[in-house]
Amino acid sequence: MDVIDKKRLIVFLDSGDTLVDESTEVRDEDGIVVSADLIPGAAEMVKTLHSLGFTLALVADGDAQSFKNVLSQHRLHDYFDALIISELIKATKPSPRMFKAAIGALNGSEADFARTVMVGNNLSRDIKGANALGIISVFQSWTPRYPHTPADESEQPAYTISEPMQLIELVNRLEMELGAAETEGESSEPRKVRQERQERQERQAKGAGDHAAF
Repeated sequence: MDVIDKKRLIVFLDSGDTLVDESTEVRDEDGIVVSADLIPGAAEMVKTLHSLGFTLALVADGDAQSFKNVLSQHRLHDYFDALIISELIKATKPSPRMFKAAIGALNGSEADFARTVMVGNNLSRDIKGANALGIISVFQSWTPRYPHTPADESEQPAYTISEPMQLIELVNRLEMELGAAETEGESSEPRKVRQERQERQERQAKGAGDHAAF
């Protein structure tokens, strides 16, 4: 078997309305999802990122058995290097426990958050939680079931995609930026993300100052 050349960038993926079409979920009497359809392109996206050598972790809120059922149904389980489920962690996003558990399961540390992307459909959970820890946030706007407008600065995504296959081009570009940054001796964080983070922090600091003035 060929050894996959692992990329620098780590990819965290949500499940509902990021990989799985929530409107197609079939649940049993206990509320466990027994089957569901995937969003068009989701399976191909996961398989492609895996084949390219990206480290993948599912970081999702829900019941562990539900995810086991759906991943097994679509034969995607083995493409993930870690599965972090809220039922097992006893926390839900945006809790930092979810993201820290994921990086820990990959034998990484919080220092690796700067080279990690979190892809999800929920601004108040996926994006807010990622931003708080310095993870590169990617909002997938495919679903009409959740808000598309950030409630505040903490929910502003670094990037937005409309469907799963667009993630491939984005992570390949971010991977190239990481490599270039390391070659130039800069931070391992992509330049665009670093600039946006600094601008966001400056706006937040200004807002706090204005509030204090009153």
